[in-house]
Amino acid sequence: MKALYKSAWDAGLELVDLPEPETGAHEVKIRVMTAGICGTDLHLLDGDAAARAMATLPLVPGHEFYGEVVETGYLVRTVQVGERVSGEGHVVCGMCRNCRAGRRQMCINSVSVGVQRDGAFAEYVVIPETNVWVHRDPAVTPELGAIFDPFGNAVHTALSFPLVGEDVLITGAGPIGLMAVAVARHAGARRIVVTDVSPQRLELARGMGADLAVDVSSRRIGEAQRDLGMVEGFDVGMEMSGHPGALQEMVENMNHGGRIALLGLPAGPLEIGWHKVVTHMLTLKGIYGREMFETWYAMSAMLQSNPRLRQAISSVVTDRFPATEWEAAFAAARSAHGGKVVMDWTVF
Repeated sequence: MKALYKSAWDAGLELVDLPEPETGAHEVKIRVMTAGICGTDLHLLDGDAAARAMATLPLVPGHEFYGEVVETGYLVRTVQVGERVSGEGHVVCGMCRNCRAGRRQMCINSVSVGVQRDGAFAEYVVIPETNVWVHRDPAVTPELGAIFDPFGNAVHTALSFPLVGEDVLITGAGPIGLMAVAVARHAGARRIVVTDVSPQRLELARGMGADLAVDVSSRRIGEAQRDLGMVEGFDVGMEMSGHPGALQEMVENMNHGGRIALLGLPAGPLEIGWHKVVTHMLTLKGIYGREMFETWYAMSAMLQSNPRLRQAISSVVTDRFPATEWEAAFAAARSAHGGKVVMDWTVF
């Protein structure tokens, strides 16, 4: 099969021929149709410190994908050949305290597809049956199916706190932040303010339903509150950027009792106003991945019940490339000016 392969830290990615992966007793082999590029994949391409801290080489990256089941292990019971699927990227142990208590997203021994085991930047990928998500809704296209993983990040973050009638601040209008706008609107938020420094992404945020998109290279969030006639701070914050100043400014603009969900990963230590966190009784909650599998059920249900939401989430895919043009696809993802970049793996 054709696959993007990283052989060593001082090497980039190469499009090479590799043997098809073997299917274990409890595993499912999937013919990859589409795969999305994530920030993690950019780190892996570079072989930087972040990549070296998390990945195991040699490796086929890629954890956001959609495809067709072509083979199942002899102990697989529910997934059928021919079904169209996406996959949960965290393979859990099933035996730690959190797994056994039904909190699999908190598994202390999880292994990530495309990071510690071969992933979906290839014609075929193998994952456990328990990680397969079958798409029953024919309206889920290959492009939409490829971004269920990051869509799940957005849903997990946005639904961490009640949103009905609340004023919401989202810092970072990358693909996940953009999808969080649409989810917050679907869930009944009153006002939604989004921040970024990319004019293109801010325009996308407006199209997703943001009441105000703020370029924080030239304006402050406090000005946005005045523009909207807000006399108190934001009720719910979603920090998606990982930028050092974003969380600090969010804290400064929260209402008393405000709640903040943190998805963005900072590159280093952060300074925030802990005095305000304490005196304003703010709640900060870290978010990682998706709840297994409550988030997946929520994603599918929302898309089935709301065609406008499905259209909005689909519009996050702004760039499409054949896998043979993977270098151009990675360059588009690195530019950080558009939405999601998806590669087509059916071209071989």
